Amino acid sequence: MTVNGIYLQPGFVLQHRHFRETSLLLDVLTQDYGRVSVIAKGVRKAKSKTAGLLQPFVPLKLSFIGKSELKLLTHVEMDLPMTALTGLALYCGFYLNELVCRFLYPYDPHPEVFIDYRDCLAQLGGKQPLEAALRSFELALMEYSGYGLQLEYDFYHGQPVEADKKYHFNAEQGPVAAEQGEFSGSTLQALIRKDFTQPQVLSEAKLLMRSVIDTHLQGKSLKSRTVINQLIKQL
Repeated sequence: MTVNGIYLQPGFVLQHRHFRETSLLLDVLTQDYGRVSVIAKGVRKAKSKTAGLLQPFVPLKLSFIGKSELKLLTHVEMDLPMTALTGLALYCGFYLNELVCRFLYPYDPHPEVFIDYRDCLAQLGGKQPLEAALRSFELALMEYSGYGLQLEYDFYHGQPVEADKKYHFNAEQGPVAAEQGEFSGSTLQALIRKDFTQPQVLSEAKLLMRSVIDTHLQGKSLKSRTVINQLIKQL
């Protein structure tokens, strides 16, 4: 991305780390420019009012300049409304951030991912089931990042998936009918519709998406997933 100046771009902080004595390095998801690396100079000074805004899950409008990959933040303001995340939902939000960082290349525009991410945060902060919100976002992210799931046909036999049959699932090829398959055809059909109203669908979808994501991560672990699993055990 060689654009010199971007002004009031909608965005969210995905992660940040300290840089030198008073600055922050930010990885942000923007609406029109994808993931962008930004340096926020001086925001950790005692009198700075900006650092409080530069937190995950806060909807922002960001202005930044620079022709190199690392941009310089020049302005930030809150873009209302904001949905507060607490408890388990907060850690689910960190899981979303980690997924976006792993599956989207820097400076690769994906406005549709930004919209789905923003909507998923709203769902996590509302009364909708957390699992349904996560599965829906995972499916969309896989599609937009080039790893979309083929759910409609038995890969080996070329036959449409049937609700009353069992299937194994290959992340790159799709379902294969098998008497001892882990996933029901009805679940695969529900995933196409993004219908997570049935407990069986939620349970099987979680296993399927974990397998798909792990395949594409090629052995790399997700720290947020480990934390979430530990929290669930304590509930």
